[in-house]
Amino acid sequence: MSGLHWLKSSFSDAGGNNCVEVAAAEGTDIAIRESETPEHILTTNRSALRALVLAVKAGNAGLG
Repeated sequence: MSGLHWLKSSFSDAGGNNCVEVAAAEGTDIAIRESETPEHILTTNRSALRALVLAVKAGNAGLG
């Protein structure tokens, strides 16, 4: 997955070593990685990522 344009939140620190980064991949895929381990990349599609974000915001992600 080389050549992707990785973006991170403006809330991340200036050092950039502790943040989640996202990039548009092929088609409707989204690539996600942790800046501390950039070689580990998770891919998903836009609708699945949107559903996850909405569930987390609503407290319905089963994380607690």
